Amino acid sequence: MPGPGDPGHKEAMSIVHFIGAGPGDPDLITVKGRRLIEEAPVVLYAGSLVPRGIVDCARKDARVIDTAALNLDEIITEMKAAYDKGQDVARVHSGDPSIYGAIGEQMRRLDALGISYDIIPGVPAFAAAAALLKSELTLPGVSQSIILTRVQGASSPMPPGEDLATLGKAGATLALHLSVKSIAKVVRELTPHYGADCPVVVVYRASWPDESVMRGRLDDIEGKLAGTDIARTALIFVGRVFGAAQFKDSQLYNVAHQHLYRPE
Repeated sequence: MPGPGDPGHKEAMSIVHFIGAGPGDPDLITVKGRRLIEEAPVVLYAGSLVPRGIVDCARKDARVIDTAALNLDEIITEMKAAYDKGQDVARVHSGDPSIYGAIGEQMRRLDALGISYDIIPGVPAFAAAAALLKSELTLPGVSQSIILTRVQGASSPMPPGEDLATLGKAGATLALHLSVKSIAKVVRELTPHYGADCPVVVVYRASWPDESVMRGRLDDIEGKLAGTDIARTALIFVGRVFGAAQFKDSQLYNVAHQHLYRPE
């Protein structure tokens, strides 16, 4: 292995930063994520979901590449080229990379190549959507669980036991990604468990300038969506928390509740 002063030795190894860009609003990226974009000589961003404004902070001499038209091999080639030059890479994904981020296969390739990487979390789309709605997704006595899932599509099959008919039995608050084109299936499989009158909220492009909200119920949301331009960047919420005007206060701030920071 080359040592200091030997040909091929790198005094500082380069690294790939997988950065969660947040839901769309450039102000909702983390301070650390923005700083790494500002510093990186190479910036790769998923332009189909990440607005260009997120990476406009890149330095003027940075190589900034929209990877929307690239396949996995081409993306890894760009990372490897930067690594061979000792350059850090800011790999920018929408929302939080841990949720439908397609980073697993990239990290596996980087492991095989011996290229270091880390992950900078971001604000997930469901959190931005809940903020837009001014909704708490876990109301006492109504729902204390959130299931993040999607309807099976052409990209990846759902594993056994993760279909909506099965997950719906829990009665938890559901946040459905990548599923608005399958709204008929959502209604059909969830109605037996949630009831036809269960609230449904469709949030389109939360935190983007053209964000919009459509509210309905399982028995009418399909009709409301028909003929609209709401497409794949929408998130579907299903759950009783969205129609619950009456619910118990949390015990956290109850005057009778004692804990470490508020002893008797």
